[in-house]
Amino acid sequence: MNAETPTLVSDFMQRLSATRRGARLARRLALHQLDAWGIPYGSDVSDTVAHVVAELAANAVTHGHVPGRNFQLRLQLSPHTVRIEVTDTRTERRPPTPGQAEPPSAESESGRGLLLVQELSQAWGITERSIGKTVWAEVPLPAAHLTGRPGLPAQGETATRPSRHLPHP
Repeated sequence: MNAETPTLVSDFMQRLSATRRGARLARRLALHQLDAWGIPYGSDVSDTVAHVVAELAANAVTHGHVPGRNFQLRLQLSPHTVRIEVTDTRTERRPPTPGQAEPPSAESESGRGLLLVQELSQAWGITERSIGKTVWAEVPLPAAHLTGRPGLPAQGETATRPSRHLPHP
């Protein structure tokens, strides 16, 4: 195995209703899943992931909503990052790509979400799909999270854990 290839440790995926309630639930599920992976509530990583999930889920239900269709939250834990993916089914509205997001006017009450995602993540982007899109972001794990945590391998080790899927609400 190539040392440069990221090793997936754990994967979580959940479909949620494309409503404000679904967006709130996405954030709560993310916090719960991180805690189950050994990244405790209130830690810097947990708080950062919560903010990113909240912004991406809010965008999915506000700008990516298609009546009768859900959005999907996916979290992937690797030895060095937590990858967040939020997929919606709207094809005609595309968010700005990394580097294109510009701050709104000072009077504007919205338009700062992707700028926040950009600041909180080490990388983010958009993956086109045949129906809809996936907006993803990667939050780095500090070295303290890489050793001695349940569910996380020590640096240099690899591990695979099964997905934990929670029932659909």
